[in-house]
Amino acid sequence: MANSLNTIEINEIMSLLPHRYPFLLIDRVTDHVLNKSISAYKNITINEPCFTGHFPQQPIFPGVLILEAMAQAAGILGFKTMGNNDQLYLYAGIDKARFKYPVVPGDRLDIEIQLIKERRGIWKFSGVAKVGNKDVCVADFMCAMRDL
Repeated sequence: MANSLNTIEINEIMSLLPHRYPFLLIDRVTDHVLNKSISAYKNITINEPCFTGHFPQQPIFPGVLILEAMAQAAGILGFKTMGNNDQLYLYAGIDKARFKYPVVPGDRLDIEIQLIKERRGIWKFSGVAKVGNKDVCVADFMCAMRDL
């Protein structure tokens, strides 16, 4: 499979984000436009350690991890835009978060993030996570870049 210029594979994702298994929640970036938007996905498998004890009879991917995956995608966009990963990219706030449908093993979580604005190291985003054509989570959130 040819790698498009806007696709980011897992090895580059790992060079941008400090997260590692089991909390590296982006499998691939499918498209990105610097200082504007990013699209990525995560395959949800039954092997995810977070499923241990979380609704054992009907595993549901935790909503907080959907929000974290959205922030990680936004972090990749921030690092690619700034060209500097000598900083931490931290959640600064979450607004208007809504969970619309459960996400279960076997689903592919598609994430679309739009940069609303950036000012003095604070980035504001609008994001949606989808499974198929269904929006499963929508949220506006802010991230801040801080020195290590």
